[in-house]
Amino acid sequence: MADPMTQSSQISSSQGLNDGHTAASKDSKFSDSFFSSSPVSLIQSPQVYELVHWRDPKKTGVVFGTSLLLLLSLAAFSVISVISYLLLALLCVTITFRIYKSVIQAVQKSSDGHPFKALMEKDVSVPPETFRKHVDVCLTYINRALKQMSRLFLVEDLVDSLKLAVVMWLLTYVGAVFNGITLLILADILLFSVPPLYEKNKTQIDHYIEIARTQFNTTIAKLQEKLPGAVKRSKAE
Repeated sequence: MADPMTQSSQISSSQGLNDGHTAASKDSKFSDSFFSSSPVSLIQSPQVYELVHWRDPKKTGVVFGTSLLLLLSLAAFSVISVISYLLLALLCVTITFRIYKSVIQAVQKSSDGHPFKALMEKDVSVPPETFRKHVDVCLTYINRALKQMSRLFLVEDLVDSLKLAVVMWLLTYVGAVFNGITLLILADILLFSVPPLYEKNKTQIDHYIEIARTQFNTTIAKLQEKLPGAVKRSKAE
């Protein structure tokens, strides 16, 4: 017959293991759900992949030209002016087409009705389920960002906080040269030009990236050795 103390210790240890497995499974489910809905998954989607790799030059050209024209307009004019001109142009097109169809119907004595009747009968309302789904996804991103900000600004890890400080210091120089719209224009150009270039020169680019990554990791390792907080954390792990 087993000792009651031994039985109680076995039961508590088994419960602890079950709790650990439950927590691990919850964490894995949360991480899987987060990364499945992250912007990285959106960028890696087949539609976006084919778009930025110019699989359909006409479609990519229209998207790239429209986005670049919009950003250039925002760089030259205010947001209110750009939106007003766009809506005014759309109204001019629809009103002109409406008058044209009315004249044609009057001349031909036809009763085709409103030219936009098919579009007006479409349901353009947002379903509550879709709205709640996107709100939940945005809430996940916000909570994750708040957690990271709390960890960085409260210096939970000294090395990560120093990395953030260096990045912010470099961004002060970037902000002195470029404004937000200029950076968006450069990002738009790079988004549609880098992927095809990388696809053509993948081997050479990967080689240089690996060299830069090795040097960066070596520098970070040397920095961590000189920081007492990082050394304590590595020993604890």
